[in-house]
Amino acid sequence: MPNAPGHGGKVLISVLLGTFTVSLNNSALNLAVATLMATFEASATEVSWVVTLFMIAMGMTMPLTGYLADRFGRRRIYLLGLWGFLAGSALGASAHSLAGIILARGLQGMAAGLMIPLSLSLIFSAYPSDQRGRASGVWGFAVMIAPAVGPSVGGLLLEVSHWRALFLMNMPFALLGLACGYRYLPVEAANRRRRFDLPGFVLITLGMGAVLFSLSRVETLADLGRANVLLPLAAGLLALVMFVRTERRALTPLLDLTLFTHRGYRLSVVLACLQSIILFGCILLVPLWMQNALGLGPLTTGLTFLATALAASCCSPVAGRLIDRYPPQWCIGVGLLITMTSLIGLATLTAATPVWVIGAWMGLRGLGLGGAYLPSSTVGMRDLPEPNVAQASAMNNMARRLASSLGIVALSIYYDTTVRAALGQGITYPEASAAALHHAFLALAAITVICLPLAWRLGRAVTAPARVPEHDPKTVAARRPQ
Repeated sequence: MPNAPGHGGKVLISVLLGTFTVSLNNSALNLAVATLMATFEASATEVSWVVTLFMIAMGMTMPLTGYLADRFGRRRIYLLGLWGFLAGSALGASAHSLAGIILARGLQGMAAGLMIPLSLSLIFSAYPSDQRGRASGVWGFAVMIAPAVGPSVGGLLLEVSHWRALFLMNMPFALLGLACGYRYLPVEAANRRRRFDLPGFVLITLGMGAVLFSLSRVETLADLGRANVLLPLAAGLLALVMFVRTERRALTPLLDLTLFTHRGYRLSVVLACLQSIILFGCILLVPLWMQNALGLGPLTTGLTFLATALAASCCSPVAGRLIDRYPPQWCIGVGLLITMTSLIGLATLTAATPVWVIGAWMGLRGLGLGGAYLPSSTVGMRDLPEPNVAQASAMNNMARRLASSLGIVALSIYYDTTVRAALGQGITYPEASAAALHHAFLALAAITVICLPLAWRLGRAVTAPARVPEHDPKTVAARRPQ
């Protein structure tokens, strides 16, 4: 049963502190790439592992959260993740080599892989179904405000201090999150007899790791033909296919794939994947547009993203309340329409466009993001049986990361191929870049159009939810203590 509202607020604050710590650290560290290259005399490829290993480690750890939460309790695993992130921050701050920093980021990624899927699960357990939208909206505020302030804080620390300060700044938030977590997060009974699905773990870990690793190394069409990309990509996809077949036969699967029989959850995952392509596609395309086509600097580019993050963080709590009170398809649909409008606006930019207009389109995109992105996932999971939320959140996160990685690769290849062809025809680089990005933004707007009927179907599905029956033989078998 959900906790009392007062205690629910304390649980929410405890989870927010941990989530804010992870998001703030990632957004601030992105600014340190050039500094780390100069400090350790390393190449951009070597330093990129500071970001890449975090993402791979997080993707490989997420599948474990459902099992670990059932086996040892959500509170214990979440706090273990927060301790791990704190340890990774201390290791990064004391590192004397690039290898030490990369190792610290790997540890942080594993910790984040435990924390992020359990965040919504802990919040949902503290609120009744009709209040979960509001609670997740507040959680979304922290998720989106951290990337807004992170680059500014990181840039200031790099200006007045040392790159080690980017790791040290996490520690007060992590320590406060631990203090609140031990005091307010409820202790749960652990299922000590839960069996570990070793074949499923090996397959999903190898599959996610290999696919994310190979996709992170693709920038041009030629890269797809290289053996060090093609072989791990093929092996990873094969492992994922085998994982699905293995889990469907397992009595105690690592991930309960029968959750996809819940129509609302299934639609929410598809919507989340499509919106992730739009989200990360803009993160790729907007800097290319502003710096390559318009010749603007990194600071100006960063300020436009600040407009997006601030608008999204302000809109998210409002959207959370709306999906609790009204049919959710209206809020999500309006958010998607706003997103589509902003993408069409970005596609019409020219070299003569004032910077404030770009910022306005990006701020509008933030409003659409806050109204549709997180609410889609919340709506799909809020009516699931509470013990399944951790696994549902993990599968949602993994699917989004795979989809966004594929989307970034597709957009990168399109941009590179189109620009090269235009340069071969004698077109200048700014003009070639502008033409390629114009069509890429329109393609993202087309994806938004595809999302609209899905959002309507999602709202209809959760209005009359088809819950996974507790007596479903497959579900019971999947949960049966061994």
